[in-house]
Amino acid sequence: MTDLGEWDGVDELDDETTEHEDREPDLFYGSVEQFVMEKLRHQFKRRVGTRSGSNVWAKDWWNHPEAVSRLEALWRAWEHLRQDPALGMSVWWRDHADYHMNVLLSENGPFAGAENLGENKNGEPLPCDPAPDSWFPDVRRQL
Repeated sequence: MTDLGEWDGVDELDDETTEHEDREPDLFYGSVEQFVMEKLRHQFKRRVGTRSGSNVWAKDWWNHPEAVSRLEALWRAWEHLRQDPALGMSVWWRDHADYHMNVLLSENGPFAGAENLGENKNGEPLPCDPAPDSWFPDVRRQL
């Protein structure tokens, strides 16, 4: 008989346990648009526009492919890291949000030269127009 160490005496897991352990956690937000509209824009209350000095943000962020890709990455990272009650949000802010939002808000970022630039006052959420219908379907309904 072979000595299996930590596996000695462990029965094989039944299908129900395996399925539960392999299941991805439920998403809190169903799309990147919902994440931006309901969460991100309210957390990043940076002043944007001509009076901001250097922060640039397009109200039609969804019309800029690099911005969509970066915001999608922020959303997916947030969904994953929110599951870690100890360090998840700190890691999200430090490694993801601060990095990508600095690029997105940069005067040389993906919104440089955009025609639909947003403007707000200190402490107001980032200005956002809703995306066209069906651009960002709720992926929770597709699972």
